[in-house]
Amino acid sequence: MSAPTTFIERIVFILENRGMSMLQGAGNTLLIAFVSTVIGCIIGFIVGIIMTIPLDKRDNIFKRIILRVVRLILHVYIEVFRGTPMMVQAMFIYYGSIMVFNIHMPFMIAAFFIVSINTGAYMAETVRGGILSIDPGQSEGAKAIGMTHVQSMTYVISPQALRNIMPQIGNNLIINIKDTCVLSVISVVELMFASRAVAGAYLMYFETYTITMVMYLAMTLFFSRLLRYFEKKMDGNKSYDLATHDTLAHTSGMVSYREEKRQ
Repeated sequence: MSAPTTFIERIVFILENRGMSMLQGAGNTLLIAFVSTVIGCIIGFIVGIIMTIPLDKRDNIFKRIILRVVRLILHVYIEVFRGTPMMVQAMFIYYGSIMVFNIHMPFMIAAFFIVSINTGAYMAETVRGGILSIDPGQSEGAKAIGMTHVQSMTYVISPQALRNIMPQIGNNLIINIKDTCVLSVISVVELMFASRAVAGAYLMYFETYTITMVMYLAMTLFFSRLLRYFEKKMDGNKSYDLATHDTLAHTSGMVSYREEKRQ
C-alpha cells in the first residue's frame, strides 16, 4: 500500500489505523467531564449554601465562630481554584500527593478529583449568586409559615436557584469537555493524549489535530443543543390554565373552558 500523499488521504489513513484509539480517548473525555460536572455541582451546592447561611447576633457564639472559620476556609478554596490554571492544579495535586503523602492515584481517579474540585469552586460562586438572586420575600414568607432555614432552602429557595443557574451548569459541562485536554500532562488517556500519540507516531500533526478539533466540536455542539432542549423543557408551556372547580374563579374570568358538545 502506497503512503498517503494528499490531505484527505492522510485523514483517512489516520482514521483507519488509529480512529478507534481516538474514539476511546473521546469516550474518556466525556466520562471525566460528565462525572466531574455532577460531583462539582454537588460540591458547589454545599459550599454555596454554607456561604449564604445567615448570621444573627442572637446566634450562639460558638456557631458564629465555627461558621466564620468554615467560610474563611471555603473562601480560600474558591479563590485558589478559580485563580490558578487547571493544568497547574493537575500537576500540583497529582505529583504533590506522591511526593508529600506517597499517594499514587490512578490516572482516572486523579482526573475525576481534579476536575471535580475545580468545577466545585466555580459552581460555589454560581450557587451563591443564584441563592442571593431570589427575592428575600421568599425566605421571609417561608419563615412566616414556620419553616426552618433548612426547610426553606430545600423546598423554596434551592429549586428556584437551580432553575436560574441551569445555563451555567451546562456551560461548565461544555468547559470541562474542552479543559480535560490539560490532563494529558499527568498522562490521563483522554482525547488530547491519544491525539498526541497518533501525531507523534505518524508525524502527521496538522491532519491529526484537524480530526481532534472536529471531534471536540461535535461533542460540544451536541451537548449544547441537548442542554438547551432541557432548559426549554424546564420552562414549561408559555401559557397555563388554573385548574380549579371554584365557581367564583370561573365567573371572574381567570379560566376559560371550552364547552363540550353534548351527545
